[in-house]
Amino acid sequence: MSEVALHPSIAASHPKQGLCQVDRLRHFGVSQAHIDAAVEIARHIRHEAGEKLDYSFDQAMAGAVPAAPASDGGACCTPTALGQSCC
Repeated sequence: MSEVALHPSIAASHPKQGLCQVDRLRHFGVSQAHIDAAVEIARHIRHEAGEKLDYSFDQAMAGAVPAAPASDGGACCTPTALGQSCC
């Protein structure tokens, strides 16, 4: 679905591309509720990715060896503030 394409655009910090896609979604008749959900998820993914990058930098600056990514079979991310799943 077109909404899925919006997530990486915003998450990758390309606001012009994301805004263009919002206009396209509106043109195609996608409901504002679906667009709002896509934007919320994208912002959440962007925030979570930034936190992980900050943590890696902090670890590197402290001289720590970066930990290997955990594969505990759990959720790939936390839900958004409004409970949307980004997985």
